This record gives sequence, C-alpha cells and structure tokens, in this order.
Amino acid sequence: MSAEPLLEERLMKRSQQKKRMSPLNYKERLFVLTKSRLTYYDGRAEKKFQRGWVELSSIRCVEVVKNGGGVIPCAYKYPFQVVYDTNTLYVFAPSNESRSVWVQRLKERIQDNPVVLVKFHPQFFKDGSWLCCRQTGKQAPGCDQYNLCADVSRKPLPPIPEDKRGDEPPPAPPAPPAPPAPPAPPIPRSAGDDAAGGGGGLETVVVALYDFPGAEPHDLRLVKGGEYVMVEKCDVNWYKARNQYGEEGYIPSNYVTEKTSGNLAQFVWYSKQVNRNKAEELLKKEDKEGTFMVRESSTPGVYTVSLFTKSAPGDGASAIKHYRIKETSGSPKQFYLSEKHVFSSIPDLVQYHKHNAAGLVTRLRYPVGQEDESAPSTAGFSYEKWEIDPGELTFTRELGGGQFGLVRLGKWRARHNVAIKTIREGAMLEEDFIEEARVMMRLSHPKLVQLYGVCSQQRPIFIVTEFLERGSLLSFLWQRRGAMCLDVLLAMCLDVCEGMEHLEDNNFIHRDLAARNCLVSAALVVKVSDFGMARYVLDDQYASSSGARFPVRWSPPEVLQFAKYSSKSDVWSYGVLMWEVFTEGRVPFDKKKNPEVVAMVTQGHRLYRPKLATPTVYDIMQLCWQERPKKRPPFSLLCRMICSALEGDAPPSN
Repeated sequence: MSAEPLLEERLMKRSQQKKRMSPLNYKERLFVLTKSRLTYYDGRAEKKFQRGWVELSSIRCVEVVKNGGGVIPCAYKYPFQVVYDTNTLYVFAPSNESRSVWVQRLKERIQDNPVVLVKFHPQFFKDGSWLCCRQTGKQAPGCDQYNLCADVSRKPLPPIPEDKRGDEPPPAPPAPPAPPAPPAPPIPRSAGDDAAGGGGGLETVVVALYDFPGAEPHDLRLVKGGEYVMVEKCDVNWYKARNQYGEEGYIPSNYVTEKTSGNLAQFVWYSKQVNRNKAEELLKKEDKEGTFMVRESSTPGVYTVSLFTKSAPGDGASAIKHYRIKETSGSPKQFYLSEKHVFSSIPDLVQYHKHNAAGLVTRLRYPVGQEDESAPSTAGFSYEKWEIDPGELTFTRELGGGQFGLVRLGKWRARHNVAIKTIREGAMLEEDFIEEARVMMRLSHPKLVQLYGVCSQQRPIFIVTEFLERGSLLSFLWQRRGAMCLDVLLAMCLDVCEGMEHLEDNNFIHRDLAARNCLVSAALVVKVSDFGMARYVLDDQYASSSGARFPVRWSPPEVLQFAKYSSKSDVWSYGVLMWEVFTEGRVPFDKKKNPEVVAMVTQGHRLYRPKLATPTVYDIMQLCWQERPKKRPPFSLLCRMICSALEGDAPPSN
C-alpha cells in the first residue's frame, strides 16, 4: 500500500446500491484507514483487490448509528456511518470498542474539512425514508445536531439485543455525554405517591410497552422493553421520567407499566382484553405445539391460560385447552393450575410450566400476545400541548362532511396521520368548546377516538383527532352486511361499551351515541367519537340524521320529554347502537316519523329483536331500555355481560 495504515480491521459493509436490508447485501471487507483515504478490500490487502475507497477530504460526517429500524441482518451489530459527498456508507463493527476507535479516529482526521455537516441523521435510511425523522429523500436535511469533536469512546451505546421471537428489537437509546451506563436499577416496592414524587424509599421503575420518539424537546424518548425511573406523575396521562443516563422528560402514561412482580402487563404472554374466541384464533394462527397466552377471564380478577396442542385425539387433530388459574384461600395468596404445584405469583407459575407440563396437555413453550400491538394514542402530542400550530398540518384528502363542517385526512409534522375537522362559521359555540377542549383531550382510552388538540387562533378553527382508517361504524356495517358472525358483532359492541365505561367513570356524558359516531380502525377496533360535542351545536345549524334537533331515535323518554341527559341516557342510546350493530346498520324505527317515535317510546314500545341477536344479547338491549333511568345497568356491568356472552357463560346478574 502507498501509505502507512492508521487502522486496519475486518468489518461488515452494507451495499450502497441496494434498497432492501437483506443479509445478501452485507459483505465482510478489510477496512484500512490512512492519512488520506478510507479503503476497503475483498480479502487481505496484499493478496486481494481493492473494492472501493472514500477520500477523507470529502467526508462530511462520521458517527454511530442508533438502530431504530429493528433487526440487523448481519453478524456485526455495532453500526457507524460515513457520510461523504452525496452518499452514506454504513459500516458494522464486531464490538462497541472497535466502533468507538474507528469513529473517533475518523473524526480526528476530518476536523479541518470545510464540508462538515451541522445536522445529521442518527438512524438508518431504510425502505425509502429516514427512520429518525421519516423524511423520504436521501439528501433530506439532518434532524439531530452533529458534534464533530465529541469523544465517542467515552459514551458507548449498549449492544443491540437479538430477539429470539422474530420481532424487531428496540432501537438503541441515545448516546449519553457521560461514562458507560450504570446497571439497571433494582426492582422497587409497589408504586406510591411518595415514591413517584421522590419522597423517600426506593424509586418506582416502569417498563416501556412501546417505543415513544418524543414530539417536543421536553419529552423523553422511550424504547420498548427499556426501564425508566418515575420522577413525577404530572397527571393521569403524562409522567416525568428519567432514563439510565440521567436524562429527564415527559412520557405518556399509557406507554409504560410499573415493574413489579405482580404486574402482568410487562410480560409478552399476557393479554388483558382477549376473549376465548379471539384467543383461540390467535393460537391457531401460530399453529405451534405449546403456544400459549394468559388472559383475563370474564370473571373480574380471574385469569386463564389458553394453550395450543397438536396432540389432541384424532388424526392430525389439534385442540386448545383453557386452564383457569386458581388461588389458595389462605394468606398470602398463592396460585396454581395443579394443586401439587403452587406458586407465590402468576409469573412464577408460568416460568415453572415453561419447563414442566405437570398436568397440562403440554408445557408452555411459545408466548403469544395480542395481534394488534400498535402503540396507542396519547392524550395530545405532548404534555400540556393542546394548541396546535396550523403550519404543522398538511392536508391530503377529503374524508367527508359532518354536522360541523368538512373532515379531511392530514399529517402533523409530516409524520402522524390525523383527521382534521374544519368548523364552519356559525356551526358551533366555538368559545365554549375551546374552553372545554383541554378536558376532552384528557379523556384518553384505547376505545375512544383521541382528541389531539385544536387550532383556535384562526378562523375557521380546526379540531385535530386520531384518524381511523375504516371510517364510521355505520358505513362499515353496511359494507360488511351478511359477512359478520355473532362473535364479531358482539366484539364491536364490547369495544364501544369499554369506551363508554371510561366516559362514565369520568362523569362525562356523550349525548349523541350512535353507530354513525363511532369509528373503525384498520385492526377492526371500534372507538367512540364526538363525545360531548352535541353540547356545542347551535340549534339553527344542527340536524341529526333523522332531521330533528337531537337524535330522537336514540333518545330515552327523559330526553324526549325533558331534555334531561345523564350517563343513563347514554346507556339507552347504547342499547339502540347494539340494535344497529345486530341489524347491520338499519335505521331504528325506520318506518316511523319522529313524532310517532316519541309517542311509541314514551308509551313503552321498544325495538324488536334483530334476527342476528340471540335472546341473551336482546336481553342486554332491553336492560338498556328500562323506563326508569336508575334501573338501567352501568356500563361496567354491561361490559361484563357482553364478555360473558362472548365466553359462552351465564351473564352476571344486575
């Protein structure tokens, strides 16, 4: 070679010509750094031929790559990038120490270059976009400040873990400006106000259930599976937390769960809201001997292990067994599936039966979680962020119109899909609504359409909400007429009921619950929308689908006669919504005019039983249509009744 090498090592190189991150696109090369060039060879430099090089004078950035894109399909797991001219070379080192040496030495060599970047992309360019900021052009401006003089040898990133289940492992956390990270904090005692607020005792540790990139500078980035110390519970939806590098910021409360021995949510095998039929569907889909999940039973506080076996009687037959986890009567409580094997916690029970069938049809081998593991919506894009800059919104296409105005699909900061409602002038009491928007935004639940914020400093005002791909429940029912079974229809009703239970628990009244005001996600989850909005509709502008100034066909006697709304009037409307679901979208009292409907309902007439509704399901509807509001069951009981119907159990008594 023409120059004395400064560094020389076998590293992996990703092809710069291929778009896909396939194992075939990674080659081992001998990398040699000299005073003027970074050269890579096929084999030993003295025996093989040169494959390529980069002039050091053309390099604009050298930095580690944070793996936000999942599994790296090559043997070396410590990537760094060399940005030169208009290209990016991705190199993979065998260890963190090796990577640190290469990055630091390259940084030293390019300090006097006139073309060094101000900002760079800390993650990979993959599948046509940057994983860090979702910009689609390879030459898109960087999104993170680049520090040419930083000593990377003092801030190594942890190794990227292998995920034996085949899922994508979490991205590596941001590199700290301090020595290597300390070991994970010890498991704390149960959470309490003093622990969360720093009032003594061991600190509360939470585990991230999802990745959270953070929308604002004051947010803290979360990595799925990572552990964080609780600093403060700001409100029900947002916490302040600290990572292992001492960085603090706000995190959404529904993205984490407390790390304690009794908290099942931190385990991949636990599914909170999966009924028997859904569990069987998920386990059959995996089709592996010993596939299992632990789920809540229809009886509150009771758990069931659902287990798939191919060893059922019959040729090639398979079966799913459901084992209820039992508890001992003494104190402290203990758990068992077989009386011979008793454990102090459910995780201990699962761990034992992973290695020993001990009375089960097979041992617990492959955990299965819920099919839809997408991250939930947050209550606003960040803590205390409810006013949205309209300049951060882009509009893509029209979704339709509502009683307030046009609804369009858009994006916030070119990343998050949102539904944007443009409120036409005179359609609502704007000032009153804006005052209430903060309260409505805090109503965050997986079965409620999330209000993200408003653009209130302009006219017309915008309401920005979560976008659900399949549109209204009413139109979805019409599109799928004749194609849905009883369990699917019941599951839709349960989704709505769980959303309404949350509103009821927070003393919030919907006032206009109907299939047209529920939306369906891509994963077929039904969510309640437009809760509380009816209060702000101006009478001379609003007309319901029936032509009245309030939804007559969904209203109970006390609303029809006295305009008296409560959670119990919502229960009545929910019964009508169930009827809509089981008639696959028919209009209630469709052959009657509004005055006739009012007369019939106040005289005790009720909607007939739909053909698709079993007597048990129709009994639930009739409970919702009790004449006296106090006799109507709360949504919590309705949820249990529907769960029992899905499980095939006898419904709980009122």
